[in-house]
Amino acid sequence: MVTQVYAQEAEIPAEEHGAASADAAHATDVHADPTADTHATTEAHGGDHHSDVFPPFDVTTFPSQLLWLAITFGALYVVMSRVALPRLGGILENRKALIDADLAAADADRQKTDAAIASYEAALASAKSNAQEIASKTREAIQADLAAKRTAAEADLSAKVSAAEARIAQTKAEALTHVDDIAAETAQAVVARIVGDVSPESVRAAVAKVKG
Repeated sequence: MVTQVYAQEAEIPAEEHGAASADAAHATDVHADPTADTHATTEAHGGDHHSDVFPPFDVTTFPSQLLWLAITFGALYVVMSRVALPRLGGILENRKALIDADLAAADADRQKTDAAIASYEAALASAKSNAQEIASKTREAIQADLAAKRTAAEADLSAKVSAAEARIAQTKAEALTHVDDIAAETAQAVVARIVGDVSPESVRAAVAKVKG
């Protein structure tokens, strides 16, 4: 019994060793010529169809190319018309709306600025007019005040001149009333020094005669 088991175990490694040797030989053949299968496949298919023309320029492939071109163009057209173009149109409309809103806001700001400038110019013109009116009224008031003061000064000066003339006339009249007495006294003093004492009546008579 034991002898049979040992015999079977000895046979199994021998078989495995033979299989391994066959696999190694096949691998060696594969590594020796890796293109053997490719050549075999090419030769197998080459017998069916072989052409030296570049495939896109091959007349026999034109129908399929045209078909795929039509399919691709149709798909692209559907995508563009259903997806891309509506999105682009929406983007353009939004951009146009934003631009219109910005233009409207700018126009409103311009109108506000024009109104503010017009209001400022009107206020400036009114201020200039008021300033001119105030200056004119002030000038007229100053001129009227100066005229009144000048009139009052002239009236006062005229009154003072009249009073001075009156006093001068009165002083002159008073002086003239005392001229005869002064002349008589002076003559009496002079004659008294020359000829001695003389009566005042004779001296006045002599002065009156000389004045006569």
